[in-house]
Amino acid sequence: MLLNRETYAKRWIIRPDGEEKVTGKLRYLTDLTAPGMLYGKVLRSRYPHAWILSIDTSKAKQTPGVRAVVTAEDVPGMNLFGIAFPHQPVFCHDRVRYIGDALAAVAADTEEIAEHALSLIEVMYEPLPVVENPETALDEGVLKLHPEGNLLHRTSLQQGEAEAAFAGCAYIVEETYFTPRQMHTYMETEGGLFIPEADGRLTVYSPTQHGYKDRMQLSRILAMEEERIRVISSPIGGSFGGKDELNVQPFGALLALTTGSPVKMHNSRRESVIAGIKRHPMRIKMKTGVDEAGYLIAHQVSILADTGAYATLGREVLNFATEHAIGPYNIQHVDVQGTSVYTNNGVSGEFRGFGGNQVIFAVESQIERLAEKLGMDAWELRKLNLRAPGDPGPMGQQIVQTEGASQVWSKVMESPLWAKREKMMKRLASLQEERDLGQDVKGLSDLREVNGSWGEGETQDPWIRRGIGAAMVMHGAGLGLGIPDHSGGRLELTPEGKLQASFGFEEFGQGLYAALTLMLQDSFGCAADDISIVIGDTDRVPSSGSSTASRATTMMWRALQRLKPPLVQTLLQQASALAGFAAAELATGAGGIHRKGDESGLPVVTYAQLAKAAEAAAKPILAHTEFDYPTTPEGLVGAHYLYTYAAVIVEVEVNMLTGRVKVMQTDHVIAAGSVINPMGFLGQIEGGSGMALGFTLTEDAIMKESKYVRHNLDTYLVPTVKDSPPIIRVDVIEDLPEGDTFGPRGVGEIGSVGLAPAITAAVRQATGIWVNRLPISPEDIVQSIDWLERVEAID
Repeated sequence: MLLNRETYAKRWIIRPDGEEKVTGKLRYLTDLTAPGMLYGKVLRSRYPHAWILSIDTSKAKQTPGVRAVVTAEDVPGMNLFGIAFPHQPVFCHDRVRYIGDALAAVAADTEEIAEHALSLIEVMYEPLPVVENPETALDEGVLKLHPEGNLLHRTSLQQGEAEAAFAGCAYIVEETYFTPRQMHTYMETEGGLFIPEADGRLTVYSPTQHGYKDRMQLSRILAMEEERIRVISSPIGGSFGGKDELNVQPFGALLALTTGSPVKMHNSRRESVIAGIKRHPMRIKMKTGVDEAGYLIAHQVSILADTGAYATLGREVLNFATEHAIGPYNIQHVDVQGTSVYTNNGVSGEFRGFGGNQVIFAVESQIERLAEKLGMDAWELRKLNLRAPGDPGPMGQQIVQTEGASQVWSKVMESPLWAKREKMMKRLASLQEERDLGQDVKGLSDLREVNGSWGEGETQDPWIRRGIGAAMVMHGAGLGLGIPDHSGGRLELTPEGKLQASFGFEEFGQGLYAALTLMLQDSFGCAADDISIVIGDTDRVPSSGSSTASRATTMMWRALQRLKPPLVQTLLQQASALAGFAAAELATGAGGIHRKGDESGLPVVTYAQLAKAAEAAAKPILAHTEFDYPTTPEGLVGAHYLYTYAAVIVEVEVNMLTGRVKVMQTDHVIAAGSVINPMGFLGQIEGGSGMALGFTLTEDAIMKESKYVRHNLDTYLVPTVKDSPPIIRVDVIEDLPEGDTFGPRGVGEIGSVGLAPAITAAVRQATGIWVNRLPISPEDIVQSIDWLERVEAID
């Protein structure tokens, strides 16, 4: 079903926070201020790798207006942080390992004074050799960055005998793929307001995806009980995984407690570039073989991930990449080996897609190359090898069965782009037959004729080539086997007569308020005015786990399935006592409890009346639940249970003079269960697609000698609306198997995963050029064109 306003008119609501956001009235956490507030700044390393011989803060402390200078000596608890395990120093005291390492923090009356004080801190370094190349990080003789060495993690996934099975393959493709170090570039950079309370507690207003996890980490650093720390974590101006890990929170908290005053911190874009985590750059070697019929027989994969100086979630990202390196396909013999290494480069960690983007680009590119060798349509090759319901997951684990893979495979062929693709394929096949084109290299003159126009009367400049490409995605949701994935929620009737839902999730642009409002309206038949939502405040909400891994929507839906029956039962019993009707005759609705069949539309008892009665009786009306995210009962660590499926088809234009690639249209088909919030669903797919556009065409946080080359958005090019395709279509498949109790799957990531291989397939069709490195380099395109022209001239 095409996802548009007309189709989903009854559920197409304006986001509750929409007007404030588009008008700029919304105050993010980094916009907050407090009386007597100080400004905090962090001194970071001059070198990507060096011994620290001494740190002298005396001049900074003597500066008028400076209220505190803190270093490692001032950390009362654990001088380490890390969401998975404590690994990164809050403050370095003996050694720095990357350019973002912190050595000291200053609180001052003004931001200018704080900046000046940083310049007065004298640090004596002894520079060390830089480990910048992940390819050589594990070589003998390379300096160890940590006591355990330069290896963060290894993974292995083996089925059958891949190496031996290649001998029986009719065609083999062996290629190496490279993906970039991408920045999150959220609108709101890292920061927050840190307030020491009169009772000795600490209130932290700081954007994060996991308030309870932040609270736990801060308690270890500050040597404070968790209950004495309050973390308020919404609303957030974007995250995409980048704020799942601590950033400025330890520094702001230490400065606030040291000074006894509120402290505000807010990274500049340059500070965010230097210290913020990035998407893991990966080198992925793949060798894939098929038999003469096109069945995938053998698949060898070697993944090398550069996690940078510290671990954060580098292990978990590699686990996810290893699991998804097979794609949605059945392959008899598989050997996937993953390695994540430490370097002195910027820290890589959690990022939308979580390692799936990199390996899906590689495996889908392999399918395209194999199809060409076979002389087969790549889409048919995919169908031939798709996993079917009943098949185990990619790690041999039990998974929830759906028809999602075959559904999106079929549905994408209803896209208007598919007809264009078919027309082009037929014309190309005809030219191959008539002119006896070679299997590997297509002549540019032939491609020019094929790609000259798509329809009657349609013309274009002769140096513009068009192509259409498609890709498939199978993406796991949740944290995976072996990782605690607990959640909870609460529903209650407030004293004001509101049905209030409380969850420990955060709103960072994904549309959580709107989705939860619609869920509550569906569950209780109530009006939007009857609803109150509390999220992102550890003093007011239960722990619901991290707002990450495409899990929040599923968790909220499942929580409401548990919370609704006991709450409704209590509401109806209380209403029965007040109104004199049997509880079986009553139902929840807009404004209160209604009598079934009553066409007046008026409640017999309002929610406010119920609340007043409950308060008088000192019996609050509430329900609480705790449960775990659905997890496979078997498999390797990290194996997932719920998967979302997608297919994407794109049309591109390639300028053969400049090498620039322009995406003209993208059509997505998503199989993720029922659509809760159509506007939010569409926004997630469009937003993820835009982020994938940058991953594919423009974005790379280049490092030279382990220092960032680009520090601002004037040179690090993020796609804008002008760069986005003028047409983006989203088609949805809401069907789930009968008896499925897991509800709607999250779609925050899946729109970002499949676009890259679809674009590179389209570039191949347009130009005859294979792309194996992202982002696509215009220079490489032009050089490849020159090479093809020389080959053609020789032929």
